[in-house]
Amino acid sequence: MDSSVTLLDQIGNRKSLRLEADATGIISDRKYNLVMCSVLAWGFLANALMVTYLAEPIQSLVLGMRPLALIIGYFALAFGGIMLSVKSDNPMVSFLGFNMLVLPMGVMLCIIVPTVPIDILNKALILTGIVTSTMIVLGVTFPTFFLGLGRTIFIALIVGILGEIVASFLLGYRGSAFDWLFVMVFSGYIGWDIAKSQQYPKTVDNAVDCALDIYLDIINLFIRILSILSRRN
Repeated sequence: MDSSVTLLDQIGNRKSLRLEADATGIISDRKYNLVMCSVLAWGFLANALMVTYLAEPIQSLVLGMRPLALIIGYFALAFGGIMLSVKSDNPMVSFLGFNMLVLPMGVMLCIIVPTVPIDILNKALILTGIVTSTMIVLGVTFPTFFLGLGRTIFIALIVGILGEIVASFLLGYRGSAFDWLFVMVFSGYIGWDIAKSQQYPKTVDNAVDCALDIYLDIINLFIRILSILSRRN
């Protein structure tokens, strides 16, 4: 728990430091948003390629690994990528950190997605796209509202994580209530991160860092929507 809090504190500090970017690195709003969208698109494309062409070998590899080694490897890559992006002012280093996060997320999707019927998968993709597009528009249109939600959705996220752990492992609850909670939380985070991204100085490094934040929001939203639809099926 202490390491998680420290990580969150460091990420929060890095987000504050984004406001202090060197003015010599400023690019136009159009280029800034183009870089951010391009990095996001690359992350989703990489995940789609992994699921399409590497799902079977990845599943075979995962089945041959010890669960503890798999968990350690997953979090080492994910947290390592986040920390690399958090601590770096170099856009290439931040992009490397982004890809270090995309890799374990892709492995997780390679395990989850092939077990889901194609009609449910398509519905989840469509719903994720609709929710994401809506929250992006709202985040850009009403930035003040979403910027004021930061603490609320963070508390909701922590309460949801702890509540799901207790309900699952101590009470044996396997319902979709927490999935619905996290859908709302990550939807709010998309709007918040979009609004926040437009407050930072427009540098390439900030664009890559913001893309990482939004990527996490969307991937987690997709997984939760997929879970809800699969339970209903």
